Amino acid sequence: MTVKQIAAAVAIATGLSATAAFAEYPERPINMVIPYGAGGATDISARTIAEPLGEAVGKPLVMANVTGAGGATGSVAVQNANADGYTMLFARVGSHSVNPAMKATLPYTLDDFRFVTVYEINPVACAVTPSSGIESMDDLIARVGEGGVTYSSSGVGSLLHLAAVMVLDEFGVENPLEQATHIPQQGGGAAATAVLNGTATFLCTNSSALASFVANGQLKPLMVTTAEPVTGFDAPTANDLGKPELNQLVGWTGIAGPAGLPDDVSEKWGAWMAQATQDAKFLEQMQARGSVIELMDPAEANAFIEAQYTKFRALVDKLGMRIEG
Repeated sequence: MTVKQIAAAVAIATGLSATAAFAEYPERPINMVIPYGAGGATDISARTIAEPLGEAVGKPLVMANVTGAGGATGSVAVQNANADGYTMLFARVGSHSVNPAMKATLPYTLDDFRFVTVYEINPVACAVTPSSGIESMDDLIARVGEGGVTYSSSGVGSLLHLAAVMVLDEFGVENPLEQATHIPQQGGGAAATAVLNGTATFLCTNSSALASFVANGQLKPLMVTTAEPVTGFDAPTANDLGKPELNQLVGWTGIAGPAGLPDDVSEKWGAWMAQATQDAKFLEQMQARGSVIELMDPAEANAFIEAQYTKFRALVDKLGMRIEG
C-alpha cells in the first residue's frame, strides 16, 4: 500500500470513528429492565406502555424481567450499566422509595440513578370485607384499640407493610407495630386473598390491585390516600379525613437510567414519554386499572421521589422498622 493509500485509509477510518462517536441516539434497540416479575403492577405498566413508547422511540424496546430482592437485582443491573441510554429501568415505589427507606444493606441509593420521568401514580386504598362490620376508618381505628386486628402485605419491608403502619400512625395509633399484627404474604394478590378469607382484618394496597374486588363487592374501601377521589372507589380521600400527609403514600412507576445519563438522552426520553402517555389505548387500559397517568419532568420526578423517601424514612426511623440484614 502506498503512502497516499494509507493516508486515505486513515482518513476514512477517522471519519467513520467520528460518525460513530456522534451517532444519533438511539441507533440500536434499547434494553428496558423490569425489576419485578410478570403480571405484577410494574410489569403490567411497562408492557402496556411498550407499544406507544416504542413507536415514539423509533427503535425496538427489549423488555426483560430481572427479578429478585424486592426490585434490587434489576435496579443494580441498570446502576452498573453504561450511562449511554441503552439500558434503562422501569423504577417503582418499592425499588426506589420503600427499599432505600427500609433496608440498611441496599446496594444502591437514589443518587445512583437519573430519573427521566415518573408517569404513573397508583393511589393506595385501605379495604376490609363487607362482613367485617367495619364501615369507616374511625371504625377500624376503634377496632385496633380493642385488639386482635391484623393486616396483610406482600412481604416484610414491602409498600403494603409500610402503608398499613403509616396509616395507623397517621390516625393516632400509638405503637402500631404492637397494636396490630402484620401477616406477610407471598405477593399482593395473596395479601388481598388473606383479607377475603378472613386471615387478615384489612390491607392497604394500590387501588389497581383492589379495583376488581371493590367492583364486585368483595372488598369495601375505607379510604384512598389521594387528595382527589378515585374512580370506582366510593370512599373518602385522605384529605376528606384531615390526613393530607398520606398523599405521599402512593405507588408509582417511572423510568431511570444510571446516574451519568447525558442531558440530551434525558431530554429525548421526556419527549418520547410525552407522546407515549397521550396514546388513547394506553390511557384507557391504565385508567381502567385505577392508575392516574401524571407525567413528571426530571426535576418534578426527583423532587417527588425524594419527598416520598424522606417521609417513609422518617416513619421507619421513628418506629424502628429499619431492616439491617
